[in-house]
Amino acid sequence: MTEAVPNLLPTLLDRALTDSNELLASTALITFLNPYSYLVARRTPTLFESFRIGIDGIGLVWFLRVFCGRRLPRVSFDMTSIAPLVFQEAVRSGRTVGIVGARNEDLEAAVARIEQRFSGIRIIAKRSGYFASSAEQDAYIQHLLEIEPQIMIVGMGTPLQERFLLALRAGGWKGIGLTCGGFLHQTARAMHYYPRWIDRWNLRWLYRVYDEPRLARRYLIEYPRFLWRGLVDRTRMGRRE
Repeated sequence: MTEAVPNLLPTLLDRALTDSNELLASTALITFLNPYSYLVARRTPTLFESFRIGIDGIGLVWFLRVFCGRRLPRVSFDMTSIAPLVFQEAVRSGRTVGIVGARNEDLEAAVARIEQRFSGIRIIAKRSGYFASSAEQDAYIQHLLEIEPQIMIVGMGTPLQERFLLALRAGGWKGIGLTCGGFLHQTARAMHYYPRWIDRWNLRWLYRVYDEPRLARRYLIEYPRFLWRGLVDRTRMGRRE
């Protein structure tokens, strides 16, 4: 018998980003899913109904193309995709930026690189994504509500980063919110994390395994698991059409 699990796939297809201009909507909440985070996200699919969803990862792009007939672009929060657009817009418009994520050392290094690369960017809040308690997180959300950054970038991993942005929105914040996954950790090491030829040939996953061997399990075990779960979700979605 097929395991009874929630179906995230219809929400993903309905909420998928197709145009980078959607990133600049004044009240948008945007997150990004790859095959691994899809497996995590499908446990709480309703959490993603308030987000526009970028298809992050060539594996998910191809799955949606082959099994769902949808030709959607890869949209990721990194320097090979939309991160430069967001930072350039922040500089151009003068919008203030808040950043939450990573450990303190990586956060400080990443912010320093961003400020150097995007001269004039106004980062008015920055904090590690590790909170000692829910009360500590709530207090920081209250701080953000008081200073009101117009763009929030949050890298805490799925689903913590989505819950953080939803809590901020529930408090009355009306800015642009984007999740960024491991972007801060990567940017702490280099502004352009992926070599150009790696990006050109869509081998980012292979480079990450080379650079972070601990991720091998994710690609060798979890990605095949995604294919099975994704096919289950596609079959269930078809039954309801």
